[in-house]
Amino acid sequence: MIRRVAVAGRTVEISDEGPNAASAIVLLHGFTGSKDGWLALRRALARERRVVAVDLPGHGGTAASARPPADSLAETARLIVQTLDSIEVRRFSLLGYSLGGRIALGLALDHPLRVERLLLESASAGLQDASEREARRRDDEARAVCLERDGIEAFVRHWEALPLFATHARLASPIREELRRRRLACSPAGLAASLRGAGTGTQPWLGDRLGELAVPVCVVVGALDEKFRAIGAWMAARVGVVRLEIVPRCGHTPHLERPESYRAIVERFFGVVDSAKEDTRVDSMANGS
Repeated sequence: MIRRVAVAGRTVEISDEGPNAASAIVLLHGFTGSKDGWLALRRALARERRVVAVDLPGHGGTAASARPPADSLAETARLIVQTLDSIEVRRFSLLGYSLGGRIALGLALDHPLRVERLLLESASAGLQDASEREARRRDDEARAVCLERDGIEAFVRHWEALPLFATHARLASPIREELRRRRLACSPAGLAASLRGAGTGTQPWLGDRLGELAVPVCVVVGALDEKFRAIGAWMAARVGVVRLEIVPRCGHTPHLERPESYRAIVERFFGVVDSAKEDTRVDSMANGS
C-alpha cells in the first residue's frame, strides 16, 4: 500500500506492506532511486514482516525541503523517524543502499534506541579528510548545477557513464531500461537539493562513531566494486557485532545485479523465513524426498 504521510509540515511518500503486527523492516534507496527500486524485495519480505520503504527527500513522491538549507543527513534521519512514529513503527530493522546507507548509518547513531539491526549496502561513513570533503562538495555542486541547467536526460547520461556503474553493462536490457526509466522520472530540482544537502561532501565524518553501534550490523558489498569493498572492510573492522558479506560477480548494486543472492543475505540477517521455500521443504518432507 502506498501512503502519503503528513509529518513536520511536509508529505513523505512510503510503501507500507505486510502484517502490521510483525516487526518492521525499513528500506532506504540510493541516489536517483525510490521505493519502487525495492519492489521485488518488498514483496518477498512482506510475506513475514511489515516492510516500509521510504522515498527520501527529493526522490519519488517526497519533495525536497521548500526551505533552505536543503535536507541534511541528520535532518533526513529525523524526518524518517518522525514518519515512522506517525505510522506507529517504534523499533525496526534498517536497510540502506549507498545514499540510503549513509542516512541509515546516521539514523542508527543518532537514534540508537529505534534500530534493532542495521544492513548497509555499498555505503560509507563519509570522508575523513576535510580537503577531500570540500573537493567532493564542489563536485556535488557542479552536478547540481548540471541538473538545473541541462535537465534530467543529460544528467542521467553522465550518471550512467560513471565507472561505479560499469558492471551494469552486464544487466539484461529490460532491467537497464527500467532503471533508466526510473532515473529519468526523477525531479532535477529534487536531485540537486539532495546533492547539496545530503551529498558525501556535505555530511559529517561518521567513521569515528562506528564503535557506538551496539546492534548487529551487516555490511554488503559487491566483489567487483574495489572502492566499496575496501570501505566496507574498513567499516566492518570498527564495528562490534558485524557481518561482512561480499557478493560475487557484481559491482556497486548487489541488490540489482545479484537479487537472489542479495535477498538470501537480507533474509538471513533479519531472520526472515521465506514462506515459499519453507512450503516447498515441508512438501518434500511429506513426500519422503
